[in-house]
Amino acid sequence: MVEIVEQININKAYRHLQANGAGGINVFVGTVRDHANGKTVVGLEFEAYVPMALKEMKRIAELACEKWPLERVVIQHVTGMKEPGEVVVVTGASSAHRDASFEACRFLIDELKKSVPIWKKEYYEDNSIWVNAHP
Repeated sequence: MVEIVEQININKAYRHLQANGAGGINVFVGTVRDHANGKTVVGLEFEAYVPMALKEMKRIAELACEKWPLERVVIQHVTGMKEPGEVVVVTGASSAHRDASFEACRFLIDELKKSVPIWKKEYYEDNSIWVNAHP
């Protein structure tokens, strides 16, 4: 499952990862924190070039499936304005054994942050800035 959504449903992601052959399911959940660069964060805004983002997310999922014997993979990211505490990204992998699911889950989030065209703007109490090309 690869999606760009307005709101993430963690239960839906977990259900997708469940499989009879999966003895290990690993899920990473990224949320908005309330501070960055010594300032109070009041919100984050995410924008994406959705067609390219989905294409790149699918490529990353396929790479993970080539590197590890996975049952299923999830990559979900939000767009729009989010407040501290809200979920903004989920990656997950299921496999027969835990090592593959742990390694693949980390690979998924690391590669997403490197190459998927999603932009993040941080809103502080006193101003806002575009942070980087990826979340």
